[in-house]
Amino acid sequence: MTIPRPQIYLAAPLFNDRERQFNIQLAHTLEEHACVFLPQRNGALLSELVALGVPGPAAERRVFDQDVAAMSAADFLVAVLDGGHIDEGVAFEIGFMCALGRVCIGLQTDIRRALPTGNNPMISQGLNEVCRSVGELIGRVESHVRAGALVHRRQNGRRHA
Repeated sequence: MTIPRPQIYLAAPLFNDRERQFNIQLAHTLEEHACVFLPQRNGALLSELVALGVPGPAAERRVFDQDVAAMSAADFLVAVLDGGHIDEGVAFEIGFMCALGRVCIGLQTDIRRALPTGNNPMISQGLNEVCRSVGELIGRVESHVRAGALVHRRQNGRRHA
């Protein structure tokens, strides 16, 4: 019997070359331990859909639907929190996955914070943990994978961690 590999949804800002390159490198590193859905690579990009002539609202709906479907299928979320402010899409993705009861791990290597106490409580409380380096993140992912805590199984229509 083959044990399915955990599915990670990688939530990260993707609006400049540096961000997209970091995301690709992080996805490759995470793929040593799990399957990774990276929206910029595996999903639809709004700018590309609009450039192809898809009307704005239809393009937005396609991006939203694909990302929500990918999150719903994922065992857990890795969220890149770097920047002066956490990306709005990443904030939504944290909330969505938290509402589904999935493990949410943040990666925040940037020392800047929006509030003197740290991140917005809606972010910090939606995350199970925050890692300060890629190495620490990989260690946490490995730990969860070894524990088998991330592969959801369907029993009687319910998800079990």
